[in-house]
Amino acid sequence: MQATMQRNTLKTLPGTPYPLDANFDGNATNFSIFSEVAERVELCLFDEEGRETRINMTERDGYNWHTLLTGIGPGQTYGYRVHGPWDPQRGIRCCPNKLLLDPNCKAVTGTIQWSDAMFPYRMDKPDGPCSSSDNAHLTMKAVVANPYFNWSNEHRFHIPLEDTIIYELHVKGFTKRHPAIPPELRGTYAGVAHPAAIDYLKSLGITAVELMPVHQFVHDRQLIDKGLRNYWGYNSICYFAPHNEYSASGDRGQQVQEFKQMVYDLHEAGIEVILDVVYNHTAEGNHLGPVLSFKGIDNSAYYRLVEDDPQYYMDYTGTGNSLNMRHPVVLQLIMDSLRYWVIEMHVDGFRFDLAATLARELKDVDQLSAFFDIIHQDPVISQVKLIAEPWDVGEGGYQVGRFPVLWSEWNGIYRDTMRDFWRGQDSTLGAFAGRFTGSSDLYEGTGRKPRASVNFITAHDGFTLHDLVTYEQKHNEANREDNKDGTDDNRSCNYGVEGETDNPETNDVRARQVRNFLTTLLLSQGVPMILGGDEIGRTQRGNNNAYCQDNELTWFDWEHIDENLKAFTTGLIHLRRDHPVFHRRGWYQGRSIRGSPALDDIGWFRLDGSGMPADDWKQGFIKSLQIFLNGELGYVDKRGEPVRDDDFLVLVNAAQEDMFFQLAFSEPERPWQIVLNTSTRIENGKEGEQPSEDLKVKAEGRSIVVLTRSRK
Repeated sequence: MQATMQRNTLKTLPGTPYPLDANFDGNATNFSIFSEVAERVELCLFDEEGRETRINMTERDGYNWHTLLTGIGPGQTYGYRVHGPWDPQRGIRCCPNKLLLDPNCKAVTGTIQWSDAMFPYRMDKPDGPCSSSDNAHLTMKAVVANPYFNWSNEHRFHIPLEDTIIYELHVKGFTKRHPAIPPELRGTYAGVAHPAAIDYLKSLGITAVELMPVHQFVHDRQLIDKGLRNYWGYNSICYFAPHNEYSASGDRGQQVQEFKQMVYDLHEAGIEVILDVVYNHTAEGNHLGPVLSFKGIDNSAYYRLVEDDPQYYMDYTGTGNSLNMRHPVVLQLIMDSLRYWVIEMHVDGFRFDLAATLARELKDVDQLSAFFDIIHQDPVISQVKLIAEPWDVGEGGYQVGRFPVLWSEWNGIYRDTMRDFWRGQDSTLGAFAGRFTGSSDLYEGTGRKPRASVNFITAHDGFTLHDLVTYEQKHNEANREDNKDGTDDNRSCNYGVEGETDNPETNDVRARQVRNFLTTLLLSQGVPMILGGDEIGRTQRGNNNAYCQDNELTWFDWEHIDENLKAFTTGLIHLRRDHPVFHRRGWYQGRSIRGSPALDDIGWFRLDGSGMPADDWKQGFIKSLQIFLNGELGYVDKRGEPVRDDDFLVLVNAAQEDMFFQLAFSEPERPWQIVLNTSTRIENGKEGEQPSEDLKVKAEGRSIVVLTRSRK
């Protein structure tokens, strides 16, 4: 609801310096903003016709400028003008001609209309004085949001990480073309909350959606000029506001209520919500970028500047700037944001984009940085799911396996190893085994469990799974950068003719490889993450950097899904969820558990059923093996009862030719039964085929066969 602003009835009171935002208490709104360099700050209020009222903020405590206004409530649009030095050589960029977005606002209205007025300098003289052009009619504006929402009767399941199955989902792309969702809801939070979307996710069996960035973000000028848009959203400008373009109900604060309702509905379905957050940089770019918020408020506080030349920005992210994690106000901003999304928006965890940047105190990545210390001490944030993308583009930025306790990590080594194994490259058997069992070499020594490893084969950044087995080279021509953007994916797994083909034999091999990757992922210890759409054969036609493709190239094509693959993936997910042997709480010990007769908790066997000798672990040409998973798990549940499961035998054949496996062992009273075969699409519970009398099982070239025997 837009509060009516009557200029002659506004009453200005001192207010309070905290919290830093526009805080509506039911009667009045308190405005507070931080700036150490400001000489004067103006709060700018806008009416329905865009007319501006400026209020001089005379109260300042601890560099927080604040005022309380009666008669102002939810729906009111506003911004700030910060008066102070314009001295880029010293890293100070105050420019009061530019309306600035409140860094702590809870909602944003409008989009940027790009022109030279959005930049703080004259285009013909970038080293000259501050631009005199006003941008208030061109830029986004903050909105006073209604903080109230009825969370009563909400169900939150708090699913343990070891039992979690993550589905990386783009709010717009997932629903934009869904035929069962009303057109006005497609591409929105309400679309994700629609019964058709939730029923799909629930039937698939995933336990958590990891939403690609939903913090308010900016479409870069260079993309808009090319007729493109920032689809992925890794260009944040406000860390409290849900992105307004994903709202079906309006952008005057309605997006906050709509987001909360989406979370509520997903929770009712037993699905948790994890946010992909980008606290490492903002949309303001480098020294030639626009001034939208932080730059004009207090540039040297919010950003890492080059120490001996502060007109320039340290760039550990490849985007032009890096947030200054050494400054208390930045740490406060991030922690306030995280707590807000947990306490007020009820999300269940976070995936931190380029998280190594957050740990840079001086130059090197520091595991003992202030950021980690604060996270671990916080009684709210330390209790939710914390997932790091453990690298950035700076020197020494690849930090897989080096984050502290409480943290899980996107395991890029897992991705690379499994791709190499299935494409026939020289990846040792020991490397495959280590990743399959949870990457103990990376995490066990730091006191963490297998749940520290978030395993994935594909993610938004790169090929989809369909494209991984279809294209040898990237095809990013639609990005209009002469196919020079994106990585040269040297771990693509194309077989046969490059690109789409009508050859049934080639298509069959590719489909089998997709099933192999999904099976490997879902049967590995750790936390599996599925790229949304991989389970239905989604393609981006070879584009492995579709960050700017907000169109049918990236949106889910629900009209032409691979129903067989969807059914296979659903069965596979339920196989994992139903059997704790595939998501153990602890590490394999390599020895018998609780008196199990002569069988270790895990066993490794050759093709002929003999034990795997020590020398084999160092070999790269061994592509066929048997893995025995003992259902005697050796720990107790919450009631103190022993946790037991069925035994499983996983036959892996990554060779091109068919192989006959002599089963390592069998017991007449507990015969093996085939429950999954990637070469024939057998799904869990739909087939009960048994091995031949001589205990031999055929695994076709590049396939996995899974057998089980009951302990009941």
